[in-house]
Amino acid sequence: MPSRTSILITYTAVGILVYQVLCALGEVASSLPEPSTIASHATRCYDPALGFTLGWIYWLKYLVVVPSQLTAGHYEFILASFKVIVLLGLIILSLVLALGGGPDQDRKGFKYWSNPGAFAGDPTAFGRLRAICRTIPSAMFAYLGSELIGINILQTRNPRKAAVHGIKLTFYRILAFNIVAVALLGMLVPFDTDILNVPTIQMANVPVLPHILNACLLLFVLSSANYVLCSASRTIYRLAVDKHAPSILSRTDQRGIPVYALGLCSVLASLAYLSVSTDSKVLFDYFVNLVTMFGLLTWMSILIIHVAFVRARRVQKIPDNALVFRAPFGPYGSWIALAFCILIAVVRTSDVFDQDGYPGRFNYWDFLTSYLGLPLYLALILGYKIATRCKHLRPGEVDLQSMQREDEGRETMALNGVGEEPQALFDQKFRTSWFCTWLRAINVKY
Repeated sequence: MPSRTSILITYTAVGILVYQVLCALGEVASSLPEPSTIASHATRCYDPALGFTLGWIYWLKYLVVVPSQLTAGHYEFILASFKVIVLLGLIILSLVLALGGGPDQDRKGFKYWSNPGAFAGDPTAFGRLRAICRTIPSAMFAYLGSELIGINILQTRNPRKAAVHGIKLTFYRILAFNIVAVALLGMLVPFDTDILNVPTIQMANVPVLPHILNACLLLFVLSSANYVLCSASRTIYRLAVDKHAPSILSRTDQRGIPVYALGLCSVLASLAYLSVSTDSKVLFDYFVNLVTMFGLLTWMSILIIHVAFVRARRVQKIPDNALVFRAPFGPYGSWIALAFCILIAVVRTSDVFDQDGYPGRFNYWDFLTSYLGLPLYLALILGYKIATRCKHLRPGEVDLQSMQREDEGRETMALNGVGEEPQALFDQKFRTSWFCTWLRAINVKY
């Protein structure tokens, strides 16, 4: 089992990668504020084939993630706010327990870091490296959905302003809700503990609170199901509108709800009931493998879009000061992050030759589910290019004229309801605040 240090290193490294992806996405989304999806940016800045592929990959990713059912947008906002409060409360509680403030008055501090040690479970240097590689899928799964902040930016009345505040708050979310939380859990529990939060509270002899936490976790699952199903329905609806999916999925009822898109996603989401079988943990691991590869391909596509956008902006002589938000490391950060993504894709299945703890046994199911997304990604790109004979856009051919549009014009369109998405999927009450936008991104994460 990976040590606490290996897990902390992995979560920190992937968190830095995610921050660069979000900065790249924030620069593009705030400069090209369209009421659409990330796929439209790929079509506009790089290649229509990439936009087509990214739309389908994005839909497949959230289709696999969808656990259950959809609720109203108003409850989504309330549950998102509630989750932030609970997560902050858990972090504070973990710190109090680590300092000996629990009923057992056991000041744990860094006791488990010194005995049995920070790298307990990874006795050799090779074992530590391997543990880091094995932890990558779970770390990526924890960060998947962070790019939804880019889609939520497009739903605000002032996307340029929302990008600046949303990306900054997302950095603090990565720092607090992932890295700090993992570090505190490493202080509270032994390295070989299977389940973390509830046993942590039980070991400190805190009454009642474990049951309250379990109830909160159930609410979190419902809230995440709400937002992910919403995102999946929105994506397939947009694909149908762009004539990249069957046109029937673009039909809406009298209230503006794309009932066929929502129905398709809901029916396919019933695959979650497969986890009821005795091999539910194995099946869940396969789902994690599929989702993380789809997510990795999405991140790589976003980085490619950002590099293409920067090249087009420089060729068309649009200065940096014309941007409301600019990625702090520019295209060089995107290139480094892209190389890191490729490295992750290679090393994330380092244990496929160690099936059931027996070295030399090839775990073909783990390998197939880990890399199934890659040939599908390439097949979609090549198939679309062959079918449409589309060409890669040169920097001078990219349409960046919308960067000159006034924000007041977009605000007027939003107030008048012009060009809106189906309103039942996105509650209009919470579209104006960048803080609500950030909460929407939090919603799918926890």
